[in-house]
Amino acid sequence: MTAVEQEGQEQPRGPSDPEAVAAWVADTVYAGYVEYLAAFQNLTRRAASNFTSRAWATQDADAVKRLSVHPEVVQRTVAEVHPHLRAIPDRRGAWRSARTAFRRRIAQRTDLELAETFFNSVTRRIFTTIGVDNDVELRWFGASILPRGLGRSEMFRTWDRRGGSAAMAQAVLESYDLEVPWANAAADARRIGARIDAFLLDSWDTLDLDGIDMLEPVFYRNKGAYLVGRLRHLNRVTPIVIPVAHGDEGLQADTVLLTESQASRLFSFTRSYFFVEAAKPAELVGFCKSMLPMKSIAELYTSIGFNQHGKTSLYRSLYRQMQNSHDKFVRARGTPGMVMSVFTLVSFNVVFKVIKDRFDPPKNTTRQAVRDRYRLVATHDRVGRMVDAHEFENLSFDRDRFDPGLLEELLTEASLTVRLDGGQVVISHVYTERQVYPLNLYLREMSADRAEAAALDWGWAIKDLAAANVWPGDLFTKNFGVTRHGSVVFYDYDEITLLDECRFRRIPQSDDHEHEMRATPWFAVEPGDVFPEQFPTFMAFPADVPGEIWERFQAVHGDLFTTGFWNGVQQRHAASDVPEFYPYPDRLRFRRGSPTPTPDTR
Repeated sequence: MTAVEQEGQEQPRGPSDPEAVAAWVADTVYAGYVEYLAAFQNLTRRAASNFTSRAWATQDADAVKRLSVHPEVVQRTVAEVHPHLRAIPDRRGAWRSARTAFRRRIAQRTDLELAETFFNSVTRRIFTTIGVDNDVELRWFGASILPRGLGRSEMFRTWDRRGGSAAMAQAVLESYDLEVPWANAAADARRIGARIDAFLLDSWDTLDLDGIDMLEPVFYRNKGAYLVGRLRHLNRVTPIVIPVAHGDEGLQADTVLLTESQASRLFSFTRSYFFVEAAKPAELVGFCKSMLPMKSIAELYTSIGFNQHGKTSLYRSLYRQMQNSHDKFVRARGTPGMVMSVFTLVSFNVVFKVIKDRFDPPKNTTRQAVRDRYRLVATHDRVGRMVDAHEFENLSFDRDRFDPGLLEELLTEASLTVRLDGGQVVISHVYTERQVYPLNLYLREMSADRAEAAALDWGWAIKDLAAANVWPGDLFTKNFGVTRHGSVVFYDYDEITLLDECRFRRIPQSDDHEHEMRATPWFAVEPGDVFPEQFPTFMAFPADVPGEIWERFQAVHGDLFTTGFWNGVQQRHAASDVPEFYPYPDRLRFRRGSPTPTPDTR
């Protein structure tokens, strides 16, 4: 039952004096935030014991459960607070007083940015806020402090290279208490040390090193634990990340990542969120930002599980960008979709996706089904192959910031979602995603070498999704994109489903020539039926893409066109024989040759 529904059915018990109500509201919202954070931290803290006991199913379940904590506690807080505002003539005045009191309550906290986001989440639901409401929200679009962690800190420890890189690496490994013995820490340290020395000589032309800073909190995700830090020399900084696996023989360093590109993929918007304990989230984000300067603050907060504050940071960045630019929202590059209207602000690296009012054939779905599929993606392991989407409600922008043709399209094709309110364009529901290069355009516009690499990675992307029990539904190149790292990712979710819900079939043979000529199948097709033999018909590249690229794709990934491949993946799922998903290429691993093919194996 919503707060509004409760409003007409129950009498609030609590203070009625406006000043007392304001103080009570501040205390109640603060208590809600503390409840949220405690539940979040409890699930985060369990990741260490899940890793120790190799309770991978529990780890996955906790990842899904943690996503629901913030919205559930916000809704309970709204339901508790909302009835008390009925008897107050000046609700907004009371809320402003509550805002002031709340700000005082959180002033000394080390996570006050998260508390502000929680307060605003409650506020927007209480007042059904459209756009930005300066009157009642904790609103600030300017600069804010983000500690970079470059000086003394309780969050990280520092080692120097005296004794050599291997000795330094071994000291680092043995400083972490993961409650499981190392299989051979000395051997792992030698491998890590050799990689560090090779990097220093190749990239910095020296073995000199001012120090290595390693964050004390351990990052957990799926079956891995990650030791995260940075190497420093003079004015240079580079990440160092040591992925740790818990194998049958104990802990093993799986590799070491030493470039911004490699570490950036670890924190990618195509990956599930980390479990990492941090009493000072801003300092943790600041440390990561110091070694990953291309990563936005929104992405980094989201990557460590604070996706609601990631949304807040993205929202603030968008409005700052609009205050300091003049470009208009325009249609996004790529093939227009039948389910979504997609647009972008050229100066802002994000696309906005609005569900259309009606879907033309052959699309056979509903608005709610589309939202359910986006929710599936949000809670599923994205394995580096699906773009994370943030869901927003009631955004408002100046009308003159929209290209006239785009605005006409939105008002015509998405009138249930987009409307005009004076000089404002109000969007009641929208998804945002990081912008990537549409694969169909990439294949046409890039050099032959890059196009071929993307085409082959497209095949690996489809196989990675299958290994993660995901069936994209549409395998057209227009539904995939290429990231700045050259990885192919999926971003069109209106037909996505679990692979286990599909039935992969051979096309029945017929002796009747007329059957072969019919536009519709002459045999019975049930919901969920998929015919891989038909894939080459719509997966083949257009004529302006060199034919040898398609031939190369068929040579490497021709098994995608067979029922044997897909049924084999389903059988492995049934046997729980699902590969691990490494957020780095297999060629970087210290121990290769796992029995089951792994994603990112190139």
